[in-house]
Amino acid sequence: MQQLGFDEIKGLFDSYVIGNYGRMPVAFVRGEGSYIWDSEGNRYVDLMPGWGTSLLGHCHPKVVTALQRQASMLIHVDNTFYIPPQGLLARKISERSFGGKCFLCNSGAEAVEAALKLARIHKEVEGRYKVITMRSSFHGRTMGAISATGQDAYHRGVPHVPGFSYVPFNDLEAVKQAADDETCAVMLEPVQGEGGINLATEEFVTGLRSFCDENGILLIADEVQTGMGRTGHWFAYQHYGVEPDMMTLAKALGSGVAIGAMVAKAEVAESLVPGTHASTFGGNPLACSAALATFQVIEQEDLIEVCRRTSEHIFGRLNQMVKKYSIVKEARGRGVMCGIELNRPGAPVFQYCLDNRVRLNCTHETVVRILPAMNVPRQALDEGLDVLDEALAKAQAGEI
Repeated sequence: MQQLGFDEIKGLFDSYVIGNYGRMPVAFVRGEGSYIWDSEGNRYVDLMPGWGTSLLGHCHPKVVTALQRQASMLIHVDNTFYIPPQGLLARKISERSFGGKCFLCNSGAEAVEAALKLARIHKEVEGRYKVITMRSSFHGRTMGAISATGQDAYHRGVPHVPGFSYVPFNDLEAVKQAADDETCAVMLEPVQGEGGINLATEEFVTGLRSFCDENGILLIADEVQTGMGRTGHWFAYQHYGVEPDMMTLAKALGSGVAIGAMVAKAEVAESLVPGTHASTFGGNPLACSAALATFQVIEQEDLIEVCRRTSEHIFGRLNQMVKKYSIVKEARGRGVMCGIELNRPGAPVFQYCLDNRVRLNCTHETVVRILPAMNVPRQALDEGLDVLDEALAKAQAGEI
């Protein structure tokens, strides 16, 4: 592809791309590990690689090699036929989770749609169709997923799929009050990501599991952002000593290649019979090869243990910032899914970091979110955290 300067790139977007994203005035063209370069040759520390998809950093060599090898053999074949990498990937996901069966798709929203559809199909004979989700949740942008999202701002102007209700996060009594004989499922993120890095309590999750069992309700864990080792276990539900009936995956599953998965216990999965659901590109050889390589790298490089050690370092630094700056209310998160909440808007902090070649994120207006690669080099990590520290100092002093 020809090399373009930023002005040329922006001109293309102004003329031909729908403006549904608020884009920063930067065009990234190359990435390696936890560094990324823009079209003008500037290098950034990326503490939010791929919006959480690039858990191994940008362009991990083993993932690149797997993609190149598969692309030279077969890029796509439809699900009318057996696809070997799809079967291998489904086995890997099943063995690392709760022994369920997998439906492969292309994104987190698609995985959520599949889970919601399966839950309703499975419980149809009982006349159950309602789903309870949590306030401040985020489950995707498609019609079903956005209806499941417990944030009013995302619902404006969008027709609502019926049957959803929302309760406060970590409030078991509210779930019990919202449930009735038509409730088929409860869905939650073990750690709310876009909602502000909010952790589900052990009491809430174990109580939810018991309540669902007692009332014939399916428990769905949305692990689109928390999955693949980001929280220090393969999947975040494993921190709680319980198993969901269904789980959704995407983001880090393919190291940046578009792929999603819905996993269901065998007795639930059997309700998704031929003709009930499908995906043209879902489970294609290229995406599945990337996901298999992702599993291989995490296992061979012991990255879940690396993630735990990296987490200790990050939260050591963030907790110092909590003590140092009165504008920082708290640091929270799990593994390399981290955030600090400010007592004021975080946009100036985000912008200062970006201006100084460090990429992170601000969500829910006041939460500065960091989702680094689980193998982020300590030097790159500290370089980025040093700039964040500077940004907080300037924000507290009223200089930004």
